[in-house]
Parts: sequence; C-alpha cells; structure tokens
Amino acid sequence: MSTHIGAAPGDIAPVVLMPGDPLRARWIADTFLDGAKCYTEVRGMYGYTGTWRGHRVSVQGSGMGQPSLAIYANELFRDYDVQSIVRVGSCGALTEDVGIRDVVIASGACTDSSMNTHRFHGYDYAPVADFHLLRRAYDAAAAMPGTTTHVGLIFSSDSFYSPRVELMAPMVEHGVLAVEMEASALYTLAAAHRRTALAICTVSDHIVTGEETTAQEREQTFAAMVEIALTAALPD
Repeated sequence: MSTHIGAAPGDIAPVVLMPGDPLRARWIADTFLDGAKCYTEVRGMYGYTGTWRGHRVSVQGSGMGQPSLAIYANELFRDYDVQSIVRVGSCGALTEDVGIRDVVIASGACTDSSMNTHRFHGYDYAPVADFHLLRRAYDAAAAMPGTTTHVGLIFSSDSFYSPRVELMAPMVEHGVLAVEMEASALYTLAAAHRRTALAICTVSDHIVTGEETTAQEREQTFAAMVEIALTAALPD
C-alpha cells in the first residue's frame, strides 16, 4: 500500500491510463471499462480497475503538473509493478497546423521544469516515448475515421499561466506542436524504472486562435484519444 494511492497489492493492472483530471478517470472507467471498481479515492485522486475487450486495465488520475504526476507514476512503477502508463490528457495547440480537438501523440517532451536539471546535474536529457506504444497508437489513430492526429514534440510547462509566453516562440520554430504539463516527467520516470510510457493529448485550447473547450467537454468528450490509448496499450 503506497502513501498517495493506498491500493492493496493486486488492485492495479500492469497497464494504466493516466488522465490529469480525476473526474476524467471516473468517466473513462464508466464509459470504457467493464466491471470497473474504484481502488482509491485518496485526496480525491480516483483510480479504477476493470477490463477492456477482456484485457485488465487501470485508470489513475495524476493531478496537474509534473510534481503531482511524478508522485503517482513513481508509486505505480515502484509499489504496484505497473509496466506501462499512457497519459490521456489535454493540451494547448501552439501552431495553426494543429486544430482544436485534434489528437497529438507526443514523440518527445521538451520542458522548462527543473526536475530533470536536478536529476541529470545540469545535462540536457531528451525524454521520449516508447517506440512500440507510439507506433501502435499511430496505427490505431490512422484507422479511426474523423480523427486528425499529429505525431511530434510537445512542451511540458511548469506554468499554466506563463508570464513570458513569447519564450515559447523558439520551441514552435523547432517543431513543438502543443503545450501541456506532465509528459516530460512521465517519460523520464518510465526510463528510470525501465518501463514504457506514452502521452496522447487532445487539443482543448488553442494558444494562437483563442478557441477553447468547456470543462465538461474536457472531462467527458475526448473519447478518441482514450480509444487510441487502449488499442495501443492492450493490443490483441
């Protein structure tokens, strides 16, 4: 039983989908999983285990930001022997080439966080997705009609309300598609634990055009990325 999850041994499946929003975790469990049972409500960060097409899978909220995600990812890998985590989150588009509600599969995650600076003693570390998860996610997305999908770099920011938005311009010039707040830490921790990870995000807000979705839409309508994540993480 870990400090922040508090589940019993065996309660959590080897594959975990990880939204930031705990209410999205509940929605995913209710919508996609058969026989889902809640294994934690500690601090209101819900976790569920059920089955999808006969495969056992869990869904665990992570909260917002890399420090919060790192708590849950560390405990899942270390205390519950989780083998794969697929983040299913929201992101903000940084270029007009990416539209609202498009799906972004993150091949790598740039960041302004100091977490990796401390971990690697000032060296730059390139946090990247697991190739096999990424390839299966891309194939699943390509087979899904009506879904526009992009594969590329995202930026994991420590600030939702950045006081220096102009600093993002060089990142966009170098191919960064969208901004979110968790993937860099997830990819780094998966590498440290010799596990696999992938971040799949739906564009909920557009930094360039100002378009945005509602809180309810972010919680309950981003189904395409969940189907992509399940197909990638639980291949037949």
